[in-house]
Amino acid sequence: MTSRTAHLTILVLYYSRSGSTRKMAEHIAHGIESVPHCSARLRTVPAISTVCEAVENSIPADGAPYVELADLKECADWISGTLAGKPACVFTSTGSLHGGQESTLLSMMLPLLHHGMLLLGLPYAQTGLMASASGGTPYGASHWSGPDGSKPITEESRQLAMTLGERLATTARALHHK
Repeated sequence: MTSRTAHLTILVLYYSRSGSTRKMAEHIAHGIESVPHCSARLRTVPAISTVCEAVENSIPADGAPYVELADLKECADWISGTLAGKPACVFTSTGSLHGGQESTLLSMMLPLLHHGMLLLGLPYAQTGLMASASGGTPYGASHWSGPDGSKPITEESRQLAMTLGERLATTARALHHK
């Protein structure tokens, strides 16, 4: 008797102005894809504008495609409430060292809680949390990109992002088998 392991697609949704959050999303995706039978679907959203009319191209010049309703439905249809009980995590990149990394992560968690999602963070067992001077919190992966967005992601922040992606995929696999 053989059993087939189902393939899980996990949505990694981000918004990035300078590219740092995009790089964090890519590291999260690498962590997800390190788990057997899991793949990441990277998606972004159009730039935020004070102009009411759409001003962005329908396809981004580079990076991941814009998220569409089909992406949400194919990963887990949030409209019908099926996000309840699904694992989720949050991540960020800020321009200043005091850019509110933890408050940003906590505020991103609120809508996920409204949908009944199970939130994952980074436990202090991850030694990178205590070693990083550029980001990383128990609430999620983070990075300090500097005022002009030029500070590279440190090895500790990269590893924490990958670990968070791996935790997300491992949890999704475990919940899927129940």
